[in-house]
Amino acid sequence: MQRIEIIHTTRYAYAQPVRFLPHKLHLRPREGHDIRIESSGLKISPAYEIAWQRDVYGNSVAIVQFSDKGDVLEIVSTVVVEQYEDAVVTLGLTEPARQFPFLYDPMEQIDLVPYQTAVFADQQAAVGEWLQDLCQPDSVTDTLRLLNELNARITNDIGYLVRDEPGVQSPVTTLDRGKGSCRDLATLFIEASRRCGLASRFVSGYLVSSAAVEDLATTHAWAEVYLPGAGWRGFDPTGGQLVGGDHIAVAVHRHPEAIPPVSGEFVGPLEPKPKMSVAVQVRRL
Repeated sequence: MQRIEIIHTTRYAYAQPVRFLPHKLHLRPREGHDIRIESSGLKISPAYEIAWQRDVYGNSVAIVQFSDKGDVLEIVSTVVVEQYEDAVVTLGLTEPARQFPFLYDPMEQIDLVPYQTAVFADQQAAVGEWLQDLCQPDSVTDTLRLLNELNARITNDIGYLVRDEPGVQSPVTTLDRGKGSCRDLATLFIEASRRCGLASRFVSGYLVSSAAVEDLATTHAWAEVYLPGAGWRGFDPTGGQLVGGDHIAVAVHRHPEAIPPVSGEFVGPLEPKPKMSVAVQVRRL
């Protein structure tokens, strides 16, 4: 077991006081058999009220209402987690799922359809062309080998880029540019997996060690694939890794743009644009 502290600071500075509309926060890690929250706290200014809820994916979501105007919005989340899975777990797939292609159990298939549906449907042909020598539905291959090769291909073909703009790049944009953020690489992995018929989802969170990802200084993102017998298992195409104890998941979603750490609106002048800064400190205690 290891104890990990995460301090996540988000700060917006405005040219003059503005009125803040409700903000949504995805900052609290997902608890489970492998991770437990020991302590957590939020410091927010200006004055606020907060309500917690769980969304349809089981993510912890904080809804923040502000009562005062301000020229600075600052949100500091401090969390200490206990991590019980400090290594990559062997993926024990069921016998039918070891060979691709395979069929999901009908009882699970109905729930997995949203995770098999492309977000960028108009780009599936281009993604399929990029995958044509890797994903062949009419030929049998080892499922884990397929996923590991896909993970490695993105890592080797696409350069990592620190990109502060909101949202994600489309798969075609990432392939054309040959570079992208962790969000973009995870999105490409997800769309490629779905093109192969595999259920996959987007994960936002933190990476304890940035040894595999140069200059990683904020939050992180990766993908998960649903594999019968193993459940949802993570693949990190930014570093070409299987997800293990160094990855702390905060939120999951079928859509890669749905779970930013902080989202909300304000009422005030659009120009000059507010200055945003994000700082994340992750360390083992």
